[in-house]
Amino acid sequence: MPKRENYISWDEYFMGVALLAAMRSKDPGTQVGACIVSSLNKIISTGYNGFPIGLGDDDFPWAKEGGFQETKYAYVCHAELNAILNNPGTSLAGCRIYVALFPCNECAKAIIQAGIREVIYISDKYAATDGVIVSKRMFDAAGVSYRKFEGFHDTLSLSFREEDI
Repeated sequence: MPKRENYISWDEYFMGVALLAAMRSKDPGTQVGACIVSSLNKIISTGYNGFPIGLGDDDFPWAKEGGFQETKYAYVCHAELNAILNNPGTSLAGCRIYVALFPCNECAKAIIQAGIREVIYISDKYAATDGVIVSKRMFDAAGVSYRKFEGFHDTLSLSFREEDI
């Protein structure tokens, strides 16, 4: 019997894990997930945008506008930083990171410092912002490659129903 066709690629698998992680985010506006993968295609860590451990999701603001202290921007850790911080202690040198949005400059610094060598992203919708322009400048200078995700499938779906397994 020949092998099954139409299976997902490694990139689709890891980006799917990043998107699944994003579904854990409580952010009402933007849900982003990240998945860090070794050169041997082993998942090292995942993360999503949310508050640091110990900060209650109902105790801090999710607002996008207002004074700095009244917005989520003062408190939220981005998915990339969470994935780096969630790492169980494995070296991230030479790894790649899958993320829905192109990383901001703060996450770019952490990615470079961690030794991650490639960024795979779905959307670069903030490409014209200073933060992303600076990210690309730092990635280029540090030799971190980045590329837009290209999958064979437009969508993937999951089912938890026993009869679908």
